[in-house]
Amino acid sequence: MTDPVPAAPRALDVGFMPLLDAAPLHVAVRLGLDRRHGLELRLHRQASWAGLRDRLLSGELDAAHAMEAMVLAVQTGIGGPRADLAILLGLNRNGQAITVAPALADALAAGRPLAEAMRTLPRRPVFAQTFPTGTHALWLYDWLAAQGVDPMRDIEAVTLPPPQMPQALADGELDGFCAGEPWGEQAEATGAGRRVVRTGQLRPGHPEKVLACRRDFAALQPGLAAALAAAVLEACRWLDADPANRKQAAAWLAAPDVIGLPVARIAAALLPGTELPPGQALQFHAGGAANAPRIANGRWFLAQFRRWRWLPPPAGSEPDDDAWLADVYRHATWRDAAARVGVEEPG
Repeated sequence: MTDPVPAAPRALDVGFMPLLDAAPLHVAVRLGLDRRHGLELRLHRQASWAGLRDRLLSGELDAAHAMEAMVLAVQTGIGGPRADLAILLGLNRNGQAITVAPALADALAAGRPLAEAMRTLPRRPVFAQTFPTGTHALWLYDWLAAQGVDPMRDIEAVTLPPPQMPQALADGELDGFCAGEPWGEQAEATGAGRRVVRTGQLRPGHPEKVLACRRDFAALQPGLAAALAAAVLEACRWLDADPANRKQAAAWLAAPDVIGLPVARIAAALLPGTELPPGQALQFHAGGAANAPRIANGRWFLAQFRRWRWLPPPAGSEPDDDAWLADVYRHATWRDAAARVGVEEPG
């Protein structure tokens, strides 16, 4: 009697942007965690967040490394096509930075108010974010507003892919940008600019990237969605388990088809450092707290959309109708995935 032939792993096409917080996807493949859950993850680097969104919506990608706010922007139809998406789990917390040109950084270091320093620039200040309704736009606008600068009127906001931002800053095309690491690290290492604040300092423990998919994928294939979430959840746990793991991950992320920067540059941004308290540094797991989908996050992002008038305020005195968020944040999928890999649900 012969042994049964094992079933071939289910291939899934997953998109990512060249950022540190895509690390769980690459770790899942490198460690064979996808195979452990009956999957073959085929990872595809994307040139822009808009391109990633479009390929996810068209079905060219089964799932993607995505900004949490971008998922909700697609769901509400602001600034682009409206579609039904789902969040299977969070990939990380914190890990982004606001970087400005050296002259502006010097002025801030000398104690000059940002609004005053910006008035000395030869033209209207230009700041870049990575997607008009994404998390980087929100962190940038929140920081500017706290400094007395109206991001809707006092600056020119432009959209650029993260890898292009350091060079645009060096060329004088930008006065600052907000992006995920390692692009703030790259700007500092090349002398193009300096990081003036990490987003974990602005909002410690803030949500950032998620593993997203189309709603029909999550709803019609719940077992497959849970297997995908479980493989990536294991990778998130591995990244936070030991600094040596992140050192290994830095070598994988340095590959030309992933991020394509020197290993030392990536390690400098990826490895836990002493410049930030743990609650403000890049976290991939945090005992599961970084991964559990949270409807409260969605409510906060919707409030920010209304703050910047991207969404209209609720009609009359009725409370926000956000019951639909339960369809976006797939908590049942998360519980299934967490049970498969022995992660307890955080309070």
